[in-house]
Amino acid sequence: MLDVTVIEDPEAAAVSLDPIRARLLAELAAGPASAAMLAGQVGLPRQKVNYHLKALERHGLVELAGERRKGNVTERLMRATAASYVISPLALAAVQPDPDRFRDQLSARWLLALGARLVRDVGSLITGAAKARKGLATYALDGEVRFASAADRAAFIQELTAGVGGLIRKYDAPDAEGGRDHRIVVAVHPTLKSPPPAQAPAPAQRQAQAPAGTHAEAAAAAEDQGVPRVPAGGDHRNHGESQ
Repeated sequence: MLDVTVIEDPEAAAVSLDPIRARLLAELAAGPASAAMLAGQVGLPRQKVNYHLKALERHGLVELAGERRKGNVTERLMRATAASYVISPLALAAVQPDPDRFRDQLSARWLLALGARLVRDVGSLITGAAKARKGLATYALDGEVRFASAADRAAFIQELTAGVGGLIRKYDAPDAEGGRDHRIVVAVHPTLKSPPPAQAPAPAQRQAQAPAGTHAEAAAAAEDQGVPRVPAGGDHRNHGESQ
């Protein structure tokens, strides 16, 4: 079982978003189970569970883990193909975000478009590498920092941009024969105090929760801009954006 996989096919995405099928995926991520076993866990007839399992199997979201005899019946034990799933923007290809449509280092929506492209591109690379049975060279850095003031945050971003821009200028070899282009994306955004809920609350609940929840944090972040736009060390055609 993979730790995480990307869903690129629109029909597979629709199948995974069905609440019952999403529940079955969660149950099967915990371990193999038969339709009869799942029926008791999700409170549905075995035939109904079988119907949903076949839909999930057709789209590669679950697979056969084995079979077992139970009386005169042979039960198929199914398992999820991954512990978790991410839906690629390719599943909504006609309306997927395009970060090249506009560029604004201080726009949260541009950051979201960059993140969507990251999911799309890395998902496609993983799919291609798996088909070719080759490894995929990637790197990620994740951390947190608390700024004492907006001025400190602005200074940090200026230094970060200068540092990343300097590295790009140092190692960029656009004319290197046999070289390979890489994209670089650096992002800075406020940290959420708690993970977002699995299911969005009703509109009235969202409004009531806003003062103490992530909406209040977002509002504070929107009020606390004060970060100057800084160049990313020149126009590097094959490399990503520093933010």
